[in-house]
Amino acid sequence: MKEIILDTETTGLSVQEGHRIVEIGCIELENLVPTQSKFHCYLNPERKVSEKALEVHGYTDEFLANQKKFKDICDEFLEFIKDKRLIIHNAEFDLGHLNNELSIFGKKKLSNKIIDTLVLARDKFPGSPASLDALCKRYRVDNSKRKQHTALIDCDLLAKVYINLIDQKEPTLNFQSQDQAINEGKNTNVNYFKKIITPTKDEIKKHQEYLKSNLKKNYFN
Repeated sequence: MKEIILDTETTGLSVQEGHRIVEIGCIELENLVPTQSKFHCYLNPERKVSEKALEVHGYTDEFLANQKKFKDICDEFLEFIKDKRLIIHNAEFDLGHLNNELSIFGKKKLSNKIIDTLVLARDKFPGSPASLDALCKRYRVDNSKRKQHTALIDCDLLAKVYINLIDQKEPTLNFQSQDQAINEGKNTNVNYFKKIITPTKDEIKKHQEYLKSNLKKNYFN
């Protein structure tokens, strides 16, 4: 099954205040493994970036003025995501901005199935921090490159967090070898699933003997 990890950056928080999207990033997963297929663009929001948003992503008005407008990339974006399930952290925010952009240019709202990793995290770890940074820390995902929020870097981190979140256990997947291979320009197809190690009969026997010798005798009666 193919899914899309999606993230946006904007000029500010609220579409009601006229804020617009300045960056879209998407990474495709197939059976939980990232493919080589990505979508990324910077956008001219046709308005100024708020000071708080500038602190978050660092995209200046001067830089964005030379970028394409949403209407120029709309069809390409919709073709990329098609009807695939979208994986988004705090989906209400991103979907609100995407649907606002679509409505401005007379397009229908997105009808894709959505998985909100913020909701997943809050359900799985109630009362614990559920930001992307907090989840990276929990799963020991290296987020040292995340000096500021950028859509593609956030998508890459979210892909790794998502794969951990939907596991029934609390795994720590090691992405270091794949990241190193990517940095070296190698083409690698890494399987992100954990390796399951089954104990041998001899190991099980020794474990049972250990338990019998160390726990109360009547426990095994």
